[in-house]
Amino acid sequence: MTDLPHHTRVRQSYDTVAEEYRTRIGDELAHKPLDRALLTALLEQTEPGTPVADLGCGPGHVAGWLAALGSRPVGIDLSPAMVAIARRDHPEVEFREGDLLHLPAADGEFGAAVALYSVIHLEPAELRPAFTEIRRTLRPGGLLLLAFHLGTEVRHLTEWWGHQVEVDFHFLDLRTVEDLLTTTGFTVEARLERTNYPQEAETRRGYLLARRADNGVSSL
Repeated sequence: MTDLPHHTRVRQSYDTVAEEYRTRIGDELAHKPLDRALLTALLEQTEPGTPVADLGCGPGHVAGWLAALGSRPVGIDLSPAMVAIARRDHPEVEFREGDLLHLPAADGEFGAAVALYSVIHLEPAELRPAFTEIRRTLRPGGLLLLAFHLGTEVRHLTEWWGHQVEVDFHFLDLRTVEDLLTTTGFTVEARLERTNYPQEAETRRGYLLARRADNGVSSL
C-alpha cells in the first residue's frame, strides 16, 4: 500500500467519517436506477462465477448489491474503517484493504471491475498508472465501469458532516478520462452523462464502460 501523503489524508478522512458515510450513503443504489442498470449490464457481460472487483468499495453496499445478484464481488478500499464496516455488514463478501495504485490482487484475477467515485481522489498524474494497475488485475476482455463527477474543479474539504477531514475531490473531463483509458489498453464501449438525482450533491455525473483490450497498448 502506498504511503503518499495525500493518500494518507484520504485514508484518514474516510476513517473519520466511515460510520456516518455508511448511514448516509449505504442505501444509495435504491434511488439510482441508472447505476443499477449499468451494474446489471456489466454483470450480464461477465463470465459467471468470476470475481468482480469493487474498487473504492466504501462500506460495501455496492459489493453487497452485486452479491445479491449472484456475482462474486471483492471489495477493495483504502480505508481500514470502511473495510471493517463492509465486513461487518456484508459477511458474505470478501473485502481487502488496498490502494488503486497497488491493488492487492493477482494478474487477471477479476472478470470485471467497478470504480464508482473512487478515482476522484487521485491526482491527475495518477490516473494513468491507476488504470494500468486496474487493467493488470482484469482478465482479457474484462469490463471496467467508472463513475465520477464532471468538470475541472477540485473541491477541498476540511469539514465533512461535522467531522474534521483533509480530502480533495477532483472533478474530471469525460474525454480526458476516455483518452487515458484508451492509452492504457482499454476500449471504451459506452459513455454517459447525467444530472444529479435529488438525493445527491448537485454535480453532473459521468460514466465510462470500457473493456480490456489485448491487441496492443499505446505507448503515448
